[in-house]
Amino acid sequence: MMPLLLLLVLNVVNLAYFFLLISNLTGAARSSTLYSIEGSFTPYASSQPASGSSNCTTSPNTVACLVLQDLTGALPNPNAVIVQVCSQANANPTTGSGLHASGTSKVTNCVSCTNGTGCSPSNGYNGNPAPRIDPEQPTVPFVLNQVTITYNFTTLIPGTFFNAALQAIPGCTGSSCQFVRTSYMRSMGP
Repeated sequence: MMPLLLLLVLNVVNLAYFFLLISNLTGAARSSTLYSIEGSFTPYASSQPASGSSNCTTSPNTVACLVLQDLTGALPNPNAVIVQVCSQANANPTTGSGLHASGTSKVTNCVSCTNGTGCSPSNGYNGNPAPRIDPEQPTVPFVLNQVTITYNFTTLIPGTFFNAALQAIPGCTGSSCQFVRTSYMRSMGP
């Protein structure tokens, strides 16, 4: 009886850890997407914030740095987070635009940011996953800003027996899981 009770308790601990991580990742995606469309808009500063930088200490007012700041303390390894930001602030140096065509509609350019290497174009600014098209385009001038957070982690208590509840969740195999959280919000642009 005691081994079964111990197995149940350890599964509950791993499942609770799973929900703690998923709620923090979802909140970080939502707040950073909101920041990507609003930024610090004032009559003086009327541009959208930058997507990221290679150093969050010297350039903290970026979308990717906001994600890393939100997840510091909430995740055991926030430096393992990969953040993809799709925004009009990501101007393609060739075209000078933060948008590219997808059929008859326009979508935002995407960059992928990591803590150590900074940001680089994600799949040639097309993104992976690709950003969605605003449902009311081309009749309205809106585009969707998107923030996708990818995080890989291992469970607190390793072993298949102690992770039985997590095995039914997509993205979890053995004692490791990959979470991908995406948030979208409409933007009229800069």
